[in-house]
Amino acid sequence: MKELLQGAYGAWSALGGVRSARRRYKRYTYGDQWSDYIPDSNGIMRREEEIITMSGKRPMTNNLIRQLVKSVVGRYRSVTTEDGTYTRGRAADLSRANSLAELDSRLLEEFLISGTAVQRLADETRFGVRDVWVDNVDFNRFFVNDFRDPRGWDITMVGMLHDMPFPEVARRFGASSRARAEALRALFADVSRGGAFAPETVGLPGADIDFFTPVRHGYCRVVEIWTLDSSLGAPGGSKLDVTFRWHCRWLAPDGTLLGEYDSPWRHGQHPFMVKFYPLTDGEVHPFVEDVIDQQRAINRLIVLIDRILATSAKGVLLFPTSQLAPGTSWQDVVNRWAQADGVIPITGRGEMPQQVMTNPSASGAYQFLELQMKLFDDISGVGDALLGRKDTSARGVEMLETRLRTATIALADIFDTFTTFTAMRTAKALDMKQFAK
Repeated sequence: MKELLQGAYGAWSALGGVRSARRRYKRYTYGDQWSDYIPDSNGIMRREEEIITMSGKRPMTNNLIRQLVKSVVGRYRSVTTEDGTYTRGRAADLSRANSLAELDSRLLEEFLISGTAVQRLADETRFGVRDVWVDNVDFNRFFVNDFRDPRGWDITMVGMLHDMPFPEVARRFGASSRARAEALRALFADVSRGGAFAPETVGLPGADIDFFTPVRHGYCRVVEIWTLDSSLGAPGGSKLDVTFRWHCRWLAPDGTLLGEYDSPWRHGQHPFMVKFYPLTDGEVHPFVEDVIDQQRAINRLIVLIDRILATSAKGVLLFPTSQLAPGTSWQDVVNRWAQADGVIPITGRGEMPQQVMTNPSASGAYQFLELQMKLFDDISGVGDALLGRKDTSARGVEMLETRLRTATIALADIFDTFTTFTAMRTAKALDMKQFAK
C-alpha cells in the first residue's frame, strides 16, 4: 500500500504547476494584482507592490478580471434559468437536494479561473437522508494521473485528500467495533507524531496544503484512491479473459489500509467528475490567463497617470521678485491668491506674474490606457453587451438581444464544455441514485 500511496503523492505533486498557476490567477481575480515577484533595479526579486511603493508611487488596481468573471457566470445563470436546466426534468430532485444551480455557478467560476472543474458524487446518508450528494472538490486536495484525453477516458488513478475528525474515521472504518476504533485512534496518534513518511512530508514550495498532514489541528488525514485494476481469467478453452474494474482504497498517511471495495454502482465507475480546459498536450490554459497581461498593463498605466497628475503643475503662480510691492509679504501674496476676490499689489515694472497649468493628457497615457481597455475586451471576447455596459448604438430589444448572442459566441466553447461536464455529472448521479447495486 505504501507504493500505491507514493504513486498518489507523485500524481498530486505533478499537478503542482497547475496549483501554482491557479493561486496566481485567483489572486488577480479577487484583486491582489501587485504580488508577483519581479527584479528591482539591483536584480533583487521583490514583490511588485514593494517596488512601486519604494519608487514613490501608489500601487492602484482597477480590477477588470473580477467583473469579467462575474459577467460570464451571470450569463450562465441567466441562460440556465431561462431553459429550466435545474428545475425541469429528471434532474430536478437532484438539483434541489444539492442546490446545483449555486454549486455549478461556483464551479464555473473556478473553471474560468483555473481551467479545472472537479466534483465528487457520494451515495450516502446526510442530514438523515439517504441520497446521492454532489460536492465541489478543492483542487488543492485533488490528484489524478497524467491524462491527455479531454474526456478523461485515459484516467487510471484519481482521488483526493480528506481531513476527518476521529469520530468520522471511526464511523467509516471502525466496523462498529470498539477494539477496531481504539486501534485506529492509536494509528493516527502515531502518524501525527511522525510516521513512515515523516521525512518526506515537507510538501511543495508555496503549496496550500501538505499531502500527508491535515490542515486543521485534531483532524485525521485520509487519502481516497481509486485505481483502474485489471484481472486475468480463463472462461474456457484457450481464450483469455481480461476484465477491468475501478477499485477504491482508503489509506492513512503511513500507507495503512483503512478500507477497500470495488465500485458499488451500476456504471462501475469512480465517483469523480473531472474536466480540464482546454487540455492541449496535457496543459491547462484557463480563460483568465488570457487577460492577465492586459490587466497588469492597465494597472501600471493607472499608476503612471496618477503620478503624472500628482506631479503636474496645477495653478502654479510664477511671481517675479521684482513685482513684490513694498509692505507686501510673500505670505500675503499666497493668502490673497487663494481668495476669489483677492487683490495683490505689484510694482508694475518688468515681467508680470503668471499662472502655470500643464495638460497631463499630452503624455499619451490616456490614449494608451484606452487602447489597453479595448484590447482587454477583444482578447477576452466579452463585449459591452455581455458586461452590461451602456451601448448607445443599440436600438430596441431585438438589437440588444442580437448583440448579446453575438457576444456569447466567443464564450460558446467554454459554455458548451462546462455544460457537457454538468450533463455527464447529472447522468452519472442519477445512475448512482436509481441503479445502485
